[in-house]
Amino acid sequence: MSTRYTCRCHTSILPGLLRSSQRVQTTRSFNSTTSLGSSPVSGGPYKDAAKSSLSEEQRNFLNRALRVNQAGELAATLIYTAQTPPIVQRYPHLRTLMKHMYEQEAGHFSTFNHLMAKHRVRPTIMYPLWQTAASFLGWSTGMMGREAAMACTEAVETEIGNHYNGQVRELLKWIQDAKDRDEKLEPELIELVDSLKRIRDEELEHLDHAVENDAKEAQPYEPLTNIIRYGCRGAIYISERI
Repeated sequence: MSTRYTCRCHTSILPGLLRSSQRVQTTRSFNSTTSLGSSPVSGGPYKDAAKSSLSEEQRNFLNRALRVNQAGELAATLIYTAQTPPIVQRYPHLRTLMKHMYEQEAGHFSTFNHLMAKHRVRPTIMYPLWQTAASFLGWSTGMMGREAAMACTEAVETEIGNHYNGQVRELLKWIQDAKDRDEKLEPELIELVDSLKRIRDEELEHLDHAVENDAKEAQPYEPLTNIIRYGCRGAIYISERI
């Protein structure tokens, strides 16, 4: 598949995104019970209890989802930032693809930064560790070559695609349950589902690009992708909880 992408230097974008994520961390000082679905001001985005009454379990689910999604998208931007210099130096024809994928990840990160700040959800305390790990993963696979970098993308996006699918299925179940009770959920929750679907589809697009660019030719393919996939699962599990 041949596609043309707009090419911009992404190294100038990341500092702004990180500053945005740092602003999100100031939300730790807000009321810890505040979450998507509740707000200390006029009842928040779901203020009409007759229309939608999210349970404590549902609000906790949304908090966890936003927290882990933000951490994952931060990691993705850092992986591409570290991969791009060695990959582009050796394979100049991949410049536009790498920047295209980076810029989509940067957009995802910005989306979750906004939602985290808006709904006062605290970030994971593992933020510094994930920053270091993601940068190292990107640099090391980039230095290993095109196939290893693409295998990294394939492994990460496989796990992230499954992760977003799980969130979408859960939210769609809530929507259907509300319909069965003749209740109406607030539009913001519907918009969240749409955003998750869009982001999931873009992540799976990255997976397709990776396979098209010989991800499966990486050596050693199975150990490399398995380590990355298990690492992603562990990071998701931890970030949802702390």
